[in-house]
Amino acid sequence: MPSTLVKKYHATQTLFTRSTSVGEAIERMIRATKTSVDAALYRLSNPRLARAIHDAALRGVRIRVILDREKFAMTTATRELLSKFQIPYRLMSGRRGRFAKMHHKFAILDGRVAVTGSYNWTLESEMQNFECLLILPERRQVRDFEEEFEALWAIAQRQTERAAASTSGV
Repeated sequence: MPSTLVKKYHATQTLFTRSTSVGEAIERMIRATKTSVDAALYRLSNPRLARAIHDAALRGVRIRVILDREKFAMTTATRELLSKFQIPYRLMSGRRGRFAKMHHKFAILDGRVAVTGSYNWTLESEMQNFECLLILPERRQVRDFEEEFEALWAIAQRQTERAAASTSGV
């Protein structure tokens, strides 16, 4: 039986902030999840999206978020939201180390739908910028995003372990 997400998003769709609330669309999709939300995000500072992730976790949905290390360090709102909503996350840098970016903006919902685009999960993207979001329900595309996420999740774990070891004097 297809999930609510698959029924609603059975073909690729494109959303633009110029004409719709992309944040509301993401929020609706997260609220429809049943099993998992895996997100690799350059920025996360939209309280509505953080609350939707938190509420999903309370429903038993597995949550994993990867964020850019430098942007996280620079953004008090992100740190406060992650703490307030107890969102599990890992931090990472880009391919060339500390000052390179983990610049992805994608999420995989229930392993059935991927969302990606220029849209950062921030109030600025929602209220000020011209941004886009692609909703991709095709299994092959979702699998590509799953592979990327799993690789990044492992890299972020190794980066975290190295950072902890260097700060503890080991």
